[in-house]
Amino acid sequence: MYRYDQFDETIVRERVAEFRGQVERRLAGDLSEEEFKPLRLMNGLYLQLHAYMLRVAIPYGTLSSTQLRRLAHIARKYDKGYGHFTTRQNIQFNWPALVDVPDILSDLADVEMHAIQTSGNCIRNVTSDPYAGAAAGEVDDPRIWSEVIRQWSSLHPEFSFLPRKFKIAVTASEEDRAAIKVHDIGLKLYRNETGERGFEVLVGGGLGRTPYIAETVRKFLPEKRLLSYLEAILRVYNRHGRRDNKYKARIKILVAADIVDFRRQVEEEWSKSDRDRLDAPLHELLRIRRCFAPPGFEALSDESSSLIDARRQSRAFDRWVATNIQPHKQAGYAIVNVSLKPIGKPPGDISADQMDAVAELGERYSFDEVRATHEQNLVLPHVKKDDLYSLWQALDAAGLATANIGLVSDIIACPGLDYCDLANARSIPIAQQIAERFADPEEAAGIGELKIKISGCINACGHHHAGHIGILGVDKKGEEFYQITLGGSGAQDASIGAIAGRAFSSNELVGAVDRLIGHYKNNREKGERFLDVYRRLGPETFKEALYADATTD
Repeated sequence: MYRYDQFDETIVRERVAEFRGQVERRLAGDLSEEEFKPLRLMNGLYLQLHAYMLRVAIPYGTLSSTQLRRLAHIARKYDKGYGHFTTRQNIQFNWPALVDVPDILSDLADVEMHAIQTSGNCIRNVTSDPYAGAAAGEVDDPRIWSEVIRQWSSLHPEFSFLPRKFKIAVTASEEDRAAIKVHDIGLKLYRNETGERGFEVLVGGGLGRTPYIAETVRKFLPEKRLLSYLEAILRVYNRHGRRDNKYKARIKILVAADIVDFRRQVEEEWSKSDRDRLDAPLHELLRIRRCFAPPGFEALSDESSSLIDARRQSRAFDRWVATNIQPHKQAGYAIVNVSLKPIGKPPGDISADQMDAVAELGERYSFDEVRATHEQNLVLPHVKKDDLYSLWQALDAAGLATANIGLVSDIIACPGLDYCDLANARSIPIAQQIAERFADPEEAAGIGELKIKISGCINACGHHHAGHIGILGVDKKGEEFYQITLGGSGAQDASIGAIAGRAFSSNELVGAVDRLIGHYKNNREKGERFLDVYRRLGPETFKEALYADATTD
């Protein structure tokens, strides 16, 4: 895990002191809300429907137990006892008082955390694979390069006021667990035919009002040239991105208009750059790399007799292992997914007590490391197989042993109209209703992998465009309705879901999802997921099933 150097510490402490003064001026009436807005956004503070919301950065989703305990402390002392993990591997506190925010930021600074660049038209928190450093098949730990980008982009004077917000994701595996194709820039690290490591650079992905899958701008970029090439992309965007219309300001609009010309301009800009000056020097890369050295794994057999016995003796534990555990590159270890989607609860929420529990378990079982995922769950990346049963018992006692990773109730949902003043409809109750309908674990396991994603408005914070079943809240004459999209994916087979047809009321929606799943189950062949069947049969049969017996407007 990366540790702050003297420059990181100074930057964060000075920003806290600066913002404390700005808050004091706002509270004294010396700053209007309009004047205060750009200042608070630079510090991750939003004004939502009922209160301020503070978004805290978790670079590439990696947390220590100490940091997670501090988040629990903040939830208890300054909020309502919980936090909400987001699709950018950040955490949000929905109820802080403005007067307390400087103290919250100071408490965060004590454990090497901050809220810088979690909002505003700048390069946002860099995200990555939550299995980084643990999954087999990686060509490198992508967090190393995410940290390089973080250091380069933090308060970068040239890119602090871009036409619109800017999001970067990094992966180093064939399996894309970072959704790189729906980011402004997606980076895939791999080895070319000569064995040299480098990046495939994808640009122009994004969801929201006009969703796009990113285009490959450069098939292979030597890894040492990463920063100079990113700078070339950002300069072209800064020069030509729309500033007169925020709905057309994202880089995806620029790329979609003419990808060939965009590639040409980036290459021309890069050819003019002083690459040796712009790219990170070798000694700095080595310094950062040392922060991500593998933990002290023990030499273990990959077969755990205690794990086999425990699975035989407990159906609930066996089910949890089948859904929430992934293979580790180190023999005798496993990657543990901790679901934050218990049946009937808001997706992504976690109480202060649960944060403390996970911190304790991360310290005891996973080399003091916890990860946040873009699917609003947590990961303990390095757990001995022999410890899985004890870990499961502790998670179960904390209400965190739901066996549903990747299944129908593992729903991504934005806060929706319960919190957000941009939303048209509620997301959380809809997610709860769907999860409760498919609460039976045997039924959910029988359905198999199914990505349901819900957004309360067209801004798509719930990634509905990338859901196998996507649900978008819309306003119809003051009433909440929900539009369904089908066939989306945020993985390596990325695609944008297609609108199925007319929207459903909240009372109709669970039945509509039920019909879709029933149609899938009736037509699947062995081993097929919902997405596979949809792609094989096409949209029309699913539309017929969706609107069969449905009430009309």
